[in-house]
Formats: sequence, C-alpha cells, structure tokens
Amino acid sequence: MKAEINFRSINKLAIPATVAGIAEPLLSITDTAIVGNIPVDGLESLAAAGIVGSFLSMLIWILGQTRSAISAIISQYLGAGRIAEVKTLPAQAIFLNIGLSILVLLSTIFVVEDIFQLLNATGKILDYCVSYYSIRVWGFPLTLFVFAVMGIFRGLQNTYYPMLIAIVGAVLNVGLDFAFVYGIEGLIEPMYLEGAAWASLLAQAVMAIMAFVLLVTKTNISLRLKLPVHEELGRLVVMSLNLFVRALALNTALILAVREATDLGPKFIGAHTIAVNIWLFSAFFIDGYAAAGNIMGGRLLGAKDYKGLWQLAKKIVYYGLLVSVVLVVAGFLFYKPIGLLFSKEAVVLNAFYAVFFIVILGLPMNTIAFVFDGIFKGMGEMKYLRNTLLAATFLGFVPVVFLGKYMGWGLYGIWIAFTVWMAIRGGALVVKFIRKFRPLLQNH
Repeated sequence: MKAEINFRSINKLAIPATVAGIAEPLLSITDTAIVGNIPVDGLESLAAAGIVGSFLSMLIWILGQTRSAISAIISQYLGAGRIAEVKTLPAQAIFLNIGLSILVLLSTIFVVEDIFQLLNATGKILDYCVSYYSIRVWGFPLTLFVFAVMGIFRGLQNTYYPMLIAIVGAVLNVGLDFAFVYGIEGLIEPMYLEGAAWASLLAQAVMAIMAFVLLVTKTNISLRLKLPVHEELGRLVVMSLNLFVRALALNTALILAVREATDLGPKFIGAHTIAVNIWLFSAFFIDGYAAAGNIMGGRLLGAKDYKGLWQLAKKIVYYGLLVSVVLVVAGFLFYKPIGLLFSKEAVVLNAFYAVFFIVILGLPMNTIAFVFDGIFKGMGEMKYLRNTLLAATFLGFVPVVFLGKYMGWGLYGIWIAFTVWMAIRGGALVVKFIRKFRPLLQNH
C-alpha cells in the first residue's frame, strides 16, 4: 500500500513522538528536584544521582543505537512489501542487545567503587553512588529491551505505542519517587536515595512488560529466537557502530562546551547550563518531525517512491520550521521570564541574556539539521551521518571554540561554535539529499 504524505499522516507520527520525547527530560527534571529535596544528605544524594545517571546514560547511548538501526531496516522492508522476510531479525537484535547489556552489567557490578572513584566521587558521595548504582544497574537490560521494541514499532510506522510506554513509565516513576523517597506514613518508611533507585527500576520493569505485551498482541513479530542468523544482522550492527561513533562526536562537542564555559567562571557555566537546557528542550519539540521523517523515509525508500520521499522532505521541513518559528517568537516574547525560571542570580542571568538571542535565532537552522538527520536515519545512511558529525565537530565546532577563546569572545564564542556546528550538519545533509534524489526524481 502506498504511503500517504500529508498533514494528517505526518502529524499522526510526529505528535506522539514529540510527547514521548518530552516525557524523558521532564522526568529527569522531576527526579532531580525530588532527590535534591531529600532531608538527609540531600546535596550528597543529588551529586550521587547525577554521577550515576551520567554514567548509565553513557552506557545506554553506547548500546541504545540499535533502536534507529532496527527502525530503518524494518521500515525499508515494509515499504518494499517484504516485511515477512525480516520477521526473525528483531528477536536476534533484541537478544544481542540484552546479551551485551548483561555483559556490561556483570563487568561493572564488581568494580563499581573503582568506576565512581575515577569520576572523582569520594567519601559519602561515593558510598551513595555505589548503593544507588547497585540497584539502578539491573534496569539497564530492561531499558535496552524497551528501546529495541520502540525501534520495531517505529519501523512499523507506529509512534502511538512508544508514546504510551514513555508516558506510563514517566508518571509511574514520579509517583513511586514520592512514595519511596519520602515514604508514606504508616505504610512505607522513607528510603531516600535508594528509594529513587527502586522507583526507577520498577518503572523500567513495568515499561518492559508493557513493551513485551504490546509487541506480542499488536504485531506479528515473534520474540522467539530462531536460527540461522539473519543476513541483515550484520548491517544492523554496522549501522549501530556508525551511530555510536557519531554519538561520541556529538558528546565531544557538548562536553568541550561545558569545559570551556566552566573555565570562564561560575556565572558563565550557570548561564551556559540554562542555555543548553533550553536548546535541548526545543530540540525535543522539533524531534517529533525528525522521527516522522525517520519512519516514513525508510518506508518510501524501500518502496522506491522517490517522488514521495522528496515531498516528505519538503513537508516535514515546512512543518518543523513552523514549530521553530513559534518557539523563536515565544523566546523573544518571554526573553526575561524564561531566564528567571532557572535562576534568580543577577550575574548568571545577565550572562545568559547576553547569549540567549543566539540560541533563539539558531532554532530554524537546527530544525533543518534535525529533520534531515531523521530522514537519513530512516534511509539507513548511518555512515554519512557519522562522517557529517565528525566533520562538523572537528572541522567546525572545535576550531571555532578555540578561536573564540583566543579572541576573548567568552560565552559568545561557544554559542557561535554551536551555530557553525549546526550549519555544517544541516547544510551537508541537504546537499547530499538533493544530489542523491533529484536525479532519481527526474528518472521516475
């Protein structure tokens, strides 16, 4: 069946993907607030949760890249009308993911103290890191299972069930956080930081059960492991590795920006933290359209519907730009109140307000980069995405950051570097897309 490319079909995928995307950062913010208000050793608990959370996020980034790879392969087979040929691949991919996650779990659990000492945790913070991680780590295989199932649903052109899983997980986590961290009089004793760990683990378990039930009842895809190894498993691993290298380059830019902002002084790292949080939050709004591009792009490529793919790119860029223009207008209208949401320190706010206009004006350009990023993931062009981000980071971002440092541009230099970074990312993808598909369009 030919895929429809219109406002309804695109938003049917984009809106649930946006809601699912926003659920994650909102959960992190709530989690941080709950842990930060623990009456006993609140500061140490917050530091431990931050250190462990960062370490687990890094591990999930490493092994979670299979979600986009599974989605791309399934959507391409769906578009080609050959979905039956790929039925054994998801189970093999999931078992590979879970196997690797158990290996990571077993290799870290016995040296957990050494790991957090390397991350400069000492004394009471180190003790809290060890106790918190020892509970949270068991949710690692569950998270990767959920990620893989979400990838399968996306490949099948469905973002509704991933949204349900994300919302249930987020709401349950927050509810359990309050119950376990602070306790319920007469029912549950306050568990403080360990309570937050148990809340996350139970929420992850419920999400995994939900993902399993929905996959079994709502699709024809079996989770029974069958041999021989599917011919596409090798391509899936290579795609995941390319995305992993790309994630390393992306994190290099983000970490270098934090390091350089820290060197400028406390008020500047405070201002940079606010700017980055707003930048990332706005990205989640635009990411829904990138997800629709990912999901529909793979299907259209599989069907060799190049005219449809061209239309999809134009329409998704148009809708994404509309969202970004609304965000730009809102940014300028609420310029001062937005800063006050994050800080009341005048020196931090002055530093933030000085660069906030760069963040706002860059949003439409970010939209183009994110949308084409999604389309290229759907088409399985992970190698080109890897090379684009490596070039943008090491030929664009890094030189501009150090030029800004040399010229004394301060925080301006860091955010000009982000602008150059996104311009290279978006520009390279647009040029490649036009060069590859305009000739194919003319031949059909």
